Amino acid sequence: MTRIAVVGAGGMLGTDLMHALNGRDATALTRKELDITDRQAALDVLAGFDVIINASAYTRVDDAESDEENAHLVNAVGPHNLALAAAAHGSRLVQISTDYVFDGTATEPYAEDSPRNPVSAYGRTKAAGELLVLERNPGRTAIVRTAWLYGKNGSNFPRTMLKLAANRDTLDVVNDQAGQPTWTGDLAAQLVALVDAGTPAGIFHGTNSGRATWFDLAQAVFVCAGLDPDRVKPTDSSAFQRPAPRPSFSVLGHQAWLDSGIEPMRDWKQALQAAFNSGALTAE
Repeated sequence: MTRIAVVGAGGMLGTDLMHALNGRDATALTRKELDITDRQAALDVLAGFDVIINASAYTRVDDAESDEENAHLVNAVGPHNLALAAAAHGSRLVQISTDYVFDGTATEPYAEDSPRNPVSAYGRTKAAGELLVLERNPGRTAIVRTAWLYGKNGSNFPRTMLKLAANRDTLDVVNDQAGQPTWTGDLAAQLVALVDAGTPAGIFHGTNSGRATWFDLAQAVFVCAGLDPDRVKPTDSSAFQRPAPRPSFSVLGHQAWLDSGIEPMRDWKQALQAAFNSGALTAE
């Protein structure tokens, strides 16, 4: 049986991934069990695993603008250490990455081989992590870029909308950023499919299909919750100035899944409804 290590198992994706791996030989490694910035610890703890999935990350996008050194430690040095451990033990590595490695200026979905051009500190550190894992564990590394994640076990945009809906008559939500809302439950299942397919090396885009703006997503959340979607009002990004620039276009292409014989993830609207139906999304 394939022995799998899930690094970052305490996070929103990690917890769903451990649930999806129920019945498999999977070990949950939280920060307490493994500090990925410690190279020797990575080499020691990860001995004996066939597949290492790295779901840990410094994801505080705005904080990273003034804390790039620490973001680099977690998002670049950490994956580098995991790749060194994978190479030493002959393991396959799955590195979770992000749409922020792109500049967001495209008008058509980014292909897996589109040039990286991050415009934020977070994006720079994640792009560095991608390059390091590919360099240090060549031929046995899969990068799975994702975006606009939401799930049961963490703070996220749909949950924020539900909380605000309880206290406000209307909500202003930006309508000039396009992306792919992605349920961690679906992404976890997709990662298991990748492992079951032999963890083919390369770059994959782990997002639900279709596209939406944050305004579209907020309206869809209201519909799923039985609320009036007209309470959500469109605005533009200039109304919400933040330290880190957001990509205005984060739609990712899914050709690599098809090339590997794996179906891409379903449409984001279907996934959102499924998340509500499963109880993964509430205002709590």
